[in-house]
Amino acid sequence: MLNYILNLNPVVLAFLATLFTWSMTALGAGVVFFFKKINKNILDATLGFAGGVMIAASFWSLLSPAIEMSINLKMIPWLIVFIGFFSGGLLLFIGDKIFNHISKKKTIQKDSFKRSLMLIFSITLHNIPEGLAVGVAFGSINYNLEGATLTAAILLAFGIGLQNLPEGTAISVPLRREGFSRKNAFFYGQLSGIVEPISGIIGSILVLKVRLLLPFLLSFAAGAMIYVVVQELIPESQTNKRKDLMALFTLIGFSVMMILDVALG
Repeated sequence: MLNYILNLNPVVLAFLATLFTWSMTALGAGVVFFFKKINKNILDATLGFAGGVMIAASFWSLLSPAIEMSINLKMIPWLIVFIGFFSGGLLLFIGDKIFNHISKKKTIQKDSFKRSLMLIFSITLHNIPEGLAVGVAFGSINYNLEGATLTAAILLAFGIGLQNLPEGTAISVPLRREGFSRKNAFFYGQLSGIVEPISGIIGSILVLKVRLLLPFLLSFAAGAMIYVVVQELIPESQTNKRKDLMALFTLIGFSVMMILDVALG
């Protein structure tokens, strides 16, 4: 059975690997089913925790690999990362302004809806280049590129999968806080990871072209994530009376994601 799997086409292997990374996102999002009712202090703490997770992920999962890839591809690292990072934040900034303009004309729950939308979008955006990276890792085996081995590709997928656990939680629990049902909070939490199998297939097929775009895409996602954290998550968590405790949960979220990223490479 193992030999059969190892002899599969790299595109099929990339698809199976990214199905695993998506399932880990879904597993993390499933945390909402263990709580019938969550009090405001816990919900505010999860916003702080989500902010910490996203800050850590933006560097260790996105910016640091983007810099390393830029160097390996003989690009100008600081320029590529700056353009990508700033563009990601700018896109969210423009989207924020457009949403505010539209909300003046329609009766909607502006703040909570916008926060939920931005949270889902930013983590989904972050999962696209991760899926591409897994696809490129498997697709590179066909091209005999430096460091391209099946073992390395499997370890990359495994590492990203474990990192997706807190990310799924970082979406579903804050959405529950905003009044979403447990089923809907879970649905949108796992949905953020479904882009990984899609982008994994694309990455494995267009490995050489996507490889050149990855440094920009990774830093672009990082910029979007940092914007959401600074604009929405941390300010909202700090509306709690126990601001100091909420800040501590941000540190906990950062630490958990940092340990996963560094330990898993």
